[in-house]
Amino acid sequence: MKKIQLYSLATPNGQKISIALEEMGIPYDSHKINIMKGDQFSPEFISINPNSKIPAIVDPNGPDGKPISMMESGAILIYLAEKSGNFLSMDSRLKNETLQWMFFQMASIGPMFGQFGHFYKSAKENCDHPYPVERYSKEVKRLLGVLENRLEKNDYLVGEYSIADMATFPWVNCLTEFYHAEDYLELEKYKNVNAWIDRCNERPAVKVGRKVCNFD
Repeated sequence: MKKIQLYSLATPNGQKISIALEEMGIPYDSHKINIMKGDQFSPEFISINPNSKIPAIVDPNGPDGKPISMMESGAILIYLAEKSGNFLSMDSRLKNETLQWMFFQMASIGPMFGQFGHFYKSAKENCDHPYPVERYSKEVKRLLGVLENRLEKNDYLVGEYSIADMATFPWVNCLTEFYHAEDYLELEKYKNVNAWIDRCNERPAVKVGRKVCNFD
C-alpha cells in the first residue's frame, strides 16, 4: 500500500495533520512547503491545493481505491479520522459534539489567534495604531475563557482525546512559541487550559508530529 503524501510546514495548521497521522499510525511521507519562500504558489502544489495553503495531502488509496487530494486542515482531520476509525466517535452525539468543537477552532480560534499574532508580532513596522492589537487580544482572551470553562470538568474538549483537541491545542501553543505573547495575554490565568496543553504536548505522537516539516 502506498503511503499518504503530506505537504506541510510546522505551523499550527500544519502540525494538526502531522500530529493526526502520528496519532493514528497512518504511514506517510512528508514534503516541506516553505511558505516563506513561496513554495505554495508552485504549479505542482497548486495542482494539489488550488488555494495555495498548507497543509494538504494526497492519499493514493482514496475511498474508491483511487488517489484523492485533500485541502483544508479540518476536512483532512475528518478524512483521516474516518479512514483510521480513530479519534472521532461513532456515537452520534459524541461525534457531533466533537465536530462542533473542531469547527469552533476553525471559525474562531484559528482566525482570531492568527490576526492577533499578525498585529502583535508581524505588522509592528506597518501598523503602530494600538486598536488592532487591543481588539484581537480581547477576543483571544475571550476565546481562552471559553476553553477554560469547557475544560473545568473535562480533561479534553470532548471526553476523550479527539481531533477537536488536535485542531485546537497547536494554536494555543502558538501564543507562546510563535508570538511570545504569554505575558501580554496573561496566559498563566488559564489554569485548565494550561493543564490541557501539558496533557496534549506530553503525548508521544504529538512530540513527533510537532516537528514534522519543521522551519529549521
